[in-house]
Amino acid sequence: MENVADFFSENYPDLKGFTRRGLYRMKQFYEIYKDDEKVSTLLTQLSWSNHLKIISGSKSKEEREFYINLAINENLTHRELVRQMDSGYYERYMLSNSNNLPAIQRVKQEMHNLFMDSYVLEFIDAPKLGNEREFQKSILGNLKNFILEIGKDFSFIGNEYRVQIGNHDYYIDLLFYHRGLSCLVAFELKIGEFKPEYIGKMNLYLEALDREVKKQTENPSVGVILCATKDDEVVEFALSRSLSPTMVSEYTLKLIDKNLLQRKLKEYIDIAGETNE
Repeated sequence: MENVADFFSENYPDLKGFTRRGLYRMKQFYEIYKDDEKVSTLLTQLSWSNHLKIISGSKSKEEREFYINLAINENLTHRELVRQMDSGYYERYMLSNSNNLPAIQRVKQEMHNLFMDSYVLEFIDAPKLGNEREFQKSILGNLKNFILEIGKDFSFIGNEYRVQIGNHDYYIDLLFYHRGLSCLVAFELKIGEFKPEYIGKMNLYLEALDREVKKQTENPSVGVILCATKDDEVVEFALSRSLSPTMVSEYTLKLIDKNLLQRKLKEYIDIAGETNE
């Protein structure tokens, strides 16, 4: 390796990346992917810097494949990919899909597993988060980061979006359009714990959107209630008789310890393995 690096240094001094360290990374890249036909057609779609981050930050073949697909589908820059990996996006996604409560699973399947149980909003100014209006304002001031966390297929339509029902006006905190689902997505923001009555209000919003705003070519609207905390048993009961697809997710205002997420995911995999046996 040192001889090859010296050769390039002496004969091609302007050629970047062919240092001993750079050559070692090339060798590592080859050894990891040389027999992986599943991702071979995808590798040219990523920058070298993104490949290096995925190789160095992933602990398994499955995690590498996850981030390769995420980076391509979301067209992530290197900085955005680093943020997603540092926030334990893979672990959070896998843990989100491990919830076995029937009503919650039904909603996730209806939404094609595009929404997660937990979102990391570390870009929000926590000391100023005194009420829902301030929560909404903080998200609007960091809309690019918010869309990066929830998914780049979202297009922002508006905040405090007015829907009229009878003689009353109602206002949806945040309204998006999701290109992949081809539907409107209403977000309700709550700074406290989830309460069952939030489902009824969201159902009202979704029905109004479907009757008055949704186009004939679009799919029925879906909702996301974003709370500081939630009890999954309460969420399960609240969703059991709800006809509208509504995801209840919680958020944290600081990065979760990735080692903790990895331990939780390992525990889930071990339990799932024992159950299958």
